[in-house]
Amino acid sequence: MFHRTITAISLAVSLTAGIANAETIKMPFALDWKFEGPSAAYFAAIDNGHFEAAGLDVEVTAGQGSLDAIPKVATGAYPVGFADINSLIKFLDQNPGAPVTAVMMIYDKPPFAIVGRKSLGVEAPKDLEGKVLGAPPPDGAWAQFPAFAEAAGIDTSKVTVEPVGFPTREPMLAEGKVAAVTGFSFSSYLNLVRLGVEEADISTILMADHGLELYGNAIIVNTDYAKENAETVKGFLAAVAAGWKDVAADPAMGAKAVIARNPAADEALEQRRLELCLEANVLTDYVMENGFGGIDEARMAAGIEQLAKNYEFQNAPDASLYFDAAFLPEGLFALK
Repeated sequence: MFHRTITAISLAVSLTAGIANAETIKMPFALDWKFEGPSAAYFAAIDNGHFEAAGLDVEVTAGQGSLDAIPKVATGAYPVGFADINSLIKFLDQNPGAPVTAVMMIYDKPPFAIVGRKSLGVEAPKDLEGKVLGAPPPDGAWAQFPAFAEAAGIDTSKVTVEPVGFPTREPMLAEGKVAAVTGFSFSSYLNLVRLGVEEADISTILMADHGLELYGNAIIVNTDYAKENAETVKGFLAAVAAGWKDVAADPAMGAKAVIARNPAADEALEQRRLELCLEANVLTDYVMENGFGGIDEARMAAGIEQLAKNYEFQNAPDASLYFDAAFLPEGLFALK
């Protein structure tokens, strides 16, 4: 069973802080990755006063991969975070009773992708056979590769997998040391462009377009914190939705918010990264019809079954442990 000692200490500290400063609640928020275009919504929620209106003082912290935020939230070091829900499902299976769950779906269509170069022979899933695929071990897209490979009919015995680090992933592809990499579509694609690879030479194979039913990244919470601070969590989610609505209406504003926190980034590149994320992963047909933030239970069940094809569950999967819609409003959120 998961140890909750750190959680209890963290919650005690947070509750004490809340009493000391009832007007503004400090709420550290752990991202999965560095400050790039798709993180603009959270900065917009700060800059445009949405968190403040909810009585929250939110500090956003960068992460180092899809798995990064989950233990931070599970231990209570952070009350809220942003993480791949499939990685969360595995974490909860390996740590029964861990006080963490998803409460708001952000990437209705996951950005898990194979990004390759046409000049190196990669344009379709089957092209990976006989090629070298670069994959960072903690990468969320790599974690889904077995299920994707089965759905797409790839003979994985014919694929040579090269473990790579996040910083070297796209440079290795740009240098031709690997023929393709796993990654998030909007990040790996534009990182290659920044490295001078011609766009016409880049192929993006989105796993969701080849049979993968999984969801993507979601807002996660420490469940012990959420039980004691339900209205705070609801206010946080509403502010996050307002931030996404703002950047959907004005991606240029969102890019400027990112550059204010990451001056070394390229503003035009981050705006485009944000736009790609909005178009492919956030503003999906399902979200525009049904609202932002929730999930379809039947699809979630299908995704869990698919996840089980490449992950051996230690315990019987239980969808109720992975997503809690109780903190979302009826009808969800409208982004336009």
